[in-house]
Amino acid sequence: MRSKFISRDGSIWVPEYLIAIDGKICIGCGRCFKVCSREVMHLYGVDDAGEILGACGADDDDFDGELNRMIMVVDHAGRCIGCGACGRVCPKNCQTHLAADQIAA
Repeated sequence: MRSKFISRDGSIWVPEYLIAIDGKICIGCGRCFKVCSREVMHLYGVDDAGEILGACGADDDDFDGELNRMIMVVDHAGRCIGCGACGRVCPKNCQTHLAADQIAA
């Protein structure tokens, strides 16, 4: 796996891929989703017990009254290009990123 890249100005750049979002800290604000062009994460509903109910869509209801809150979940990690935009906009710093050279091929 190639872990270091060269940017257009010749500087070395190492991508840091999003690998997880802490559901206990995430407030489901959606800022990370809005800046991600790759659809790496999506909003999921959570019930009172902290169990994930499923993905929330534009036309979803409240999961038959079970919905307590929403959180972001990394559901397509392989799409991440390591740009870090999601981490820069997260108000809760609940994301875990890992450098490309630390991820096993």
